[in-house]
Amino acid sequence: MTELSLPARAYLLACDTRRDRLPDRERVALLVRAAALTDLVLRGLITDADGRPAANGTGGTGHLVLDDLLAEVAADPHRKWRAWVRRGARGTLQSLEAQLAAAGVVSLRTSRVLGVFPRRHPVVRDRAVAAGLHEEVASALRSEAAVSPEVAALTALAAAVELKAVLPRAERRRAKARIARLEEQAGAAVPALRKVIREVNAARTASIAAASGGGGGGG
Repeated sequence: MTELSLPARAYLLACDTRRDRLPDRERVALLVRAAALTDLVLRGLITDADGRPAANGTGGTGHLVLDDLLAEVAADPHRKWRAWVRRGARGTLQSLEAQLAAAGVVSLRTSRVLGVFPRRHPVVRDRAVAAGLHEEVASALRSEAAVSPEVAALTALAAAVELKAVLPRAERRRAKARIARLEEQAGAAVPALRKVIREVNAARTASIAAASGGGGGGG
């Protein structure tokens, strides 16, 4: 892996390097999937065609996660962006983790929840890299200066996924206009990710309400 792809950067940005953990694997999986789509957009390998990603080429990028996704899009051009963000997100996350581990970017430790369910803990080998990504995002929000498409995309993706450890809600609200301008450089996967995250939030809220007995009918 000669350079960090956008999904790799998004993954490292999401890692909690102080506790050696990933705060919300479901959200991070969606973030990584959307970042992979956005990376292909920035490389000119997929474009938007009436609300659907369309493959413009089949050449290799040197990143297996990106190449696998490009092949998927080329083989199935009928799905919309939101469907592609959801589809295969968990597998994309696992594939990326395996590649980052093989490249020595992270090491993966496994613990068991309640002694049964396995949980992966990523240990970022070079924490300065992750810290640098956080600073890039923070700087992109603080300044009105032009930033690279990659930094703009990473910042917009980080805002869309709503991970508190990456961009707290107060900061997202304060920089709402700036985030919107950065998103324009990133392409259609970012608003698709935001819609999926809203669906995830709604499903979790409904689940919590059901578990606590809320939402029951009156007499």
